[in-house]
Amino acid sequence: MRRRSARARRHVAVLLPVAFYCLGAERKPPVAALRARQVALAIASDCNPGSAPGASLLLAMSMATRLFGLTAEEALLGVTRHAARALGLHGERGALAPGHAADFVVWNLRSIEELGYWIGFNPRRTVVRAAEVLRWPNPTL
Repeated sequence: MRRRSARARRHVAVLLPVAFYCLGAERKPPVAALRARQVALAIASDCNPGSAPGASLLLAMSMATRLFGLTAEEALLGVTRHAARALGLHGERGALAPGHAADFVVWNLRSIEELGYWIGFNPRRTVVRAAEVLRWPNPTL
């Protein structure tokens, strides 16, 4: 894999697939060009009552894979590491690493591709927020 330029490391493109869908947009973001320049791709729900009335980050991930052609890995990085970078929080959030906030979800899935597959179903098993373990019951797939 080639090394990203200093300029590419500074930039994060934030994709808004829910707004794209709700506004009936036709011009997709230039994902291939962004990939070629090794620009990080973040994904956001952009939840708002005007253009994106969707609060589900899982739905945004699903739409990003289906509408924009992102891989499951790109979508997962887009809502974690790259999203944290877009918000200026990359030194404290967005990755499971020493010194980072312990916020993460344990999913009841067989592969990460399922994160963008299920619509209207949240396969979370456990949520850890600020190092506190929270649990939700979910049926096994």
